[in-house]
Amino acid sequence: VQLVESGGGLVQQGESLRLSCVGSGFSFTYSAIRWFRQAPGKEREGLSCIYIDEVSQFTADSVKGRFTTSRDNAKNTAYLQMNNLQPDDTAIYYCATDGWAHCGQSPKYWGQGTQVTVAS
Repeated sequence: VQLVESGGGLVQQGESLRLSCVGSGFSFTYSAIRWFRQAPGKEREGLSCIYIDEVSQFTADSVKGRFTTSRDNAKNTAYLQMNNLQPDDTAIYYCATDGWAHCGQSPKYWGQGTQVTVAS
């Protein structure tokens, strides 16, 4: 199982980024994908889950209304669209999965993460 995130970078406050998560080695189409982030000195924060029927659930109030998730099963790719980015969004962003249809609290498989830095 492999998950590879990309799309991070340095942006200015108020700008947008779209992160990608490409999965391989498991049945991507039938797997829920979660997004997390971890800021320096802070605990890992669960952001969202996108289910196999493309329904998304956001668990972090701080990103509701600004972030959206989607998936393209033909490309084995999940996306995290982040709009109106704020300095507090600075973190390493991870995608993760258990390789099945449910979103667990502590997924078994993780990507390496992609750094997002938001300058004020």
